[in-house]
Amino acid sequence: MHGSGTGSEGGVPPTGGGEPHAPTGGVDPVFLALERELAVFLRRARAQSGEMAREVHPELEPAAYGLFVRLDDAGPQRATELAGYFGVGKATMSRQLRALEALGLVARDPDPADGRASLVRLTEEGRDRFRSVRDARRGRYVRKLADWDRAEVAELARLLNHFNVRFEG
Repeated sequence: MHGSGTGSEGGVPPTGGGEPHAPTGGVDPVFLALERELAVFLRRARAQSGEMAREVHPELEPAAYGLFVRLDDAGPQRATELAGYFGVGKATMSRQLRALEALGLVARDPDPADGRASLVRLTEEGRDRFRSVRDARRGRYVRKLADWDRAEVAELARLLNHFNVRFEG
């Protein structure tokens, strides 16, 4: 797999032919490398989310982009489900949703399963704006990974999924 550009070959120090590697300062260097690469990845992802949110609408917070992704993927959901999915409080989610509603990017409809609750959904404008930005982002991924073998891209996606599933809940 291609290196990350953070200085170490492949992003992970070699372990010397499969033999056990002595931890440095009590921490295995492989996990130190993982921590370092994740920190770079997360910093870049946060910056990119902010840019993409502003492309959807100049007044959006970076966290809004994740809401668009979730609503587009999973369809209408209760605000409490969204708060649980993102690991934020109900008050935080309510504030974010009110801002998106005020911009006309999401709407609430009565929940057919429980008339006292509502389901949040993307409006047509919200969906169109989000998908336009998402498609442009996907194009950037394709260009940046053009020299990767498709099997490498598939393996990266598989490993990231495995990692994400481990950290759910």
